[in-house]
Amino acid sequence: MTMIDPDTTTVTAEEREAILGAVREFAETELAPHAAERDEKHLFPRETLRRAGQLGLGGIYIREEFGGTGLGRVDTVAIFEELAKGDPTIAAYISIHNMVVWMIDSYGDDAQRGQWLPPLTAMEQFGGYCLTEPGAGSDAANIATSAVRDGDDYVLTGVKQFISGAGEAGVYVVMARTGAADSGAKGISAFLVPGDAEGLSFGAPEKKMGWHAQPTRQVILDGVRVPASALLGDEGRGFAIAMSALNGGRLNIAACSLGGAQWALERALQYVHERVAFDEPLAEKQSILFTIADMRTDLQAARLMVRDGAQAVDEKAPDATMRCAMAKRFATDAGFDVANRALQLHGGYGYLQDYGIEKVVRDLRVHQILEGTNEIMRLIVGREMLRPAGSASMRSAS
Repeated sequence: MTMIDPDTTTVTAEEREAILGAVREFAETELAPHAAERDEKHLFPRETLRRAGQLGLGGIYIREEFGGTGLGRVDTVAIFEELAKGDPTIAAYISIHNMVVWMIDSYGDDAQRGQWLPPLTAMEQFGGYCLTEPGAGSDAANIATSAVRDGDDYVLTGVKQFISGAGEAGVYVVMARTGAADSGAKGISAFLVPGDAEGLSFGAPEKKMGWHAQPTRQVILDGVRVPASALLGDEGRGFAIAMSALNGGRLNIAACSLGGAQWALERALQYVHERVAFDEPLAEKQSILFTIADMRTDLQAARLMVRDGAQAVDEKAPDATMRCAMAKRFATDAGFDVANRALQLHGGYGYLQDYGIEKVVRDLRVHQILEGTNEIMRLIVGREMLRPAGSASMRSAS
C-alpha cells in the first residue's frame, strides 16, 4: 500500500492565534446564531459549509499543493474545539469531511488527488465515509458489502449504515470486500464512489436524538460499477486505510466534545451568577462552586489528553493509536458529563430549547458512540497494555 505522508505546516504562535481568531469569528457569526433553528428544522447548511471551505476548513491537515491548509494535528484539534463552541453538529460534520479528504490525500494517486481534492478542500463538494453496516457495527472487519472485479471495473453491492452527509456528498469512500467472505480485515478494499454513480441510492433520513443539522442515512449500493482506477490504495488494504483515518477522526470528535462542553460551562457560569435561590446567588453556594470546579478540571484534563494524542500523531509515535483512543474515550465522556451537569445547574430552564443546553447534551451524546464506541476505545488500550514485554515502552506513561 502506497501512502503519501502529507507535509504539515509549522505555524508561529502569532499565526496560530490569527487562525483560531478567524475560526472563532466564523463560529460566532456563521454557526452559533443559527444553531437552534438548524437543529429544530433539520437544515443542512450547504452555503455555510462552502464559506468554511473558503476559510480553509475543508482540508485542514491536507497539503497546500491540493488546496489544503497543511496544519498539524495539535493545531487541528484547537480549530475543532472553536468550531464546536458555535455548533457541535456542524463541527463534527466538518471533521468527517476532513477524514475523507485526508484519506484521498494520503492514499490516492495523482489522478485521484487531482480530481477530488480541489473541490473537496474548497467544500464545493462534500465527502462521505462509508464503513459501518447494519450487521457490522463495532465489528468493522466483518462487513458484507462486496466489490467484484469485472474486467476493468469493480461492481459494488451492499448497504452502509449511519452515514453522515449521505445524499449530499460528491464522493464516498466505501469499504467493500474484495476477498472471500471469511477473509476478515485482509479482504477489504477502499473505493472512491461518485455521489451520482448509477445504482447508488439512499435510505430515509434517520430520526436521531441529536445532530439534526446534518443528514444521516443509509448508503445503498445496488450493482454500482466503478472503474478499477477508483480503488483507493492497494486491493486488500482498505481496512488499514479506514483505521488509519480514525486516529485523526477520534481526536477531532474529542475536540468537538470539548468545544460543546466549554460552551455549556460558560452558559452555566453566567446562569449561576444571575440566578438567586433562597435569597442567595447560586454562585455563592458551596455545592455549586464544587460542581463548577469539577467541570473545569475535567475539561482541562480532557483537553490535555486530546493535545497529547494530537502530538503523538504529529510525531508518528508508535503508541499514537492508543493515545488517540484514550483521548477520545476520556474527552467524549467528560464532554457529555460537563454538558449534562450544565443542564442540571440550569434546573428546569436547562430542559427548555430556548437556552440551547439540551441541544448540546443531545449532540455530544453520540460522540461516545461514533468513530469507535468508547467500549472499543477501552479494548484498544487494554489490549495494548497486555501485549508482550516487547511493547513495554508503549505501556508506560509518556
